[in-house]
Amino acid sequence: MSIRIVRLGTPRAPGEGLRIGTVRRPPRGVPKAEFASQDWYDVWYPNLAPTAETMKLGQAVETEAQWQAFTRKYKAEMAEADASRTLDLLAALSHGASLAVGCYCADEPRCHRSLLRGLLTARGADIAN
Repeated sequence: MSIRIVRLGTPRAPGEGLRIGTVRRPPRGVPKAEFASQDWYDVWYPNLAPTAETMKLGQAVETEAQWQAFTRKYKAEMAEADASRTLDLLAALSHGASLAVGCYCADEPRCHRSLLRGLLTARGADIAN
């Protein structure tokens, strides 16, 4: 039992469990009824996505300083009560259920999902390799 950090739209790993889309918007051009069957996600949960303003900051990153600014802003958003409780819940669930959280970005090290990995790890989540 653990949480996998995944790129949405990629094939699921065996035993991956419920896939949660932590993105601001659903995939374009994909009927809602096909989100799960096309390996996007089973549940859309934008509450763990960066706000629109923060997302724009992240998409414009070209330097390490800009990445650090995005990181600070996103982590501040995740420190707010609702997001923080959600992270606590996911961390606890990781010890008894298999699930995955993800985003569309191709480059995980420059994606909020890399920050989610760290936030979940800090809360004691069991993170799959």
